[in-house]
Amino acid sequence: MPEKSYEETLLDSRQGKDRFFQSSGYSPIPSDEREKFSKLKYFPPNSLYRFELELHKHQNPTSFESADSVGNIRKFYRYGEFHFIIDDESYTLQAYKSSLEESGLFIPFKDVSNGKETYGAGRYIDLDEGRDVTPEGKYILDLNLAYNPYCAYNSGYACPLTPYENHLQINISVGEKSYH
Repeated sequence: MPEKSYEETLLDSRQGKDRFFQSSGYSPIPSDEREKFSKLKYFPPNSLYRFELELHKHQNPTSFESADSVGNIRKFYRYGEFHFIIDDESYTLQAYKSSLEESGLFIPFKDVSNGKETYGAGRYIDLDEGRDVTPEGKYILDLNLAYNPYCAYNSGYACPLTPYENHLQINISVGEKSYH
């Protein structure tokens, strides 16, 4: 059986998420909306927004406090940053951790599409050292995997707000679109 293409793998993942959102008791879709729910909206996959990048770790990760969507204060660490180029322009995204011991990286970001085609408060990308690092030690930062936080579907969730330093002045037309 031939190996699936990048696009096929991404589309399969999206269908799995749709099934989870439609039928799981852990779905963020309000229960009274699940019967009508069929699928989320996405931009078409675009491999030009998939990068293999070095994580530039900060020598002394600094902590900061940030509000979430309901006003709670959360602590994060600026762990490192990714530098990448889109259309001959350079961009940087900070990668955060809620504790220095965890293996995952949290990358919330906003872009020009927010409030128009995508969720107004921004989207997220999660990276894991075991899953998203190449054999050469580079992280796979795939903006096609940008997803809406659960508060985009249901006001019962509290979601971290995107720090200003991760506001990109470009339209990122990949990943998940607005729910409504």
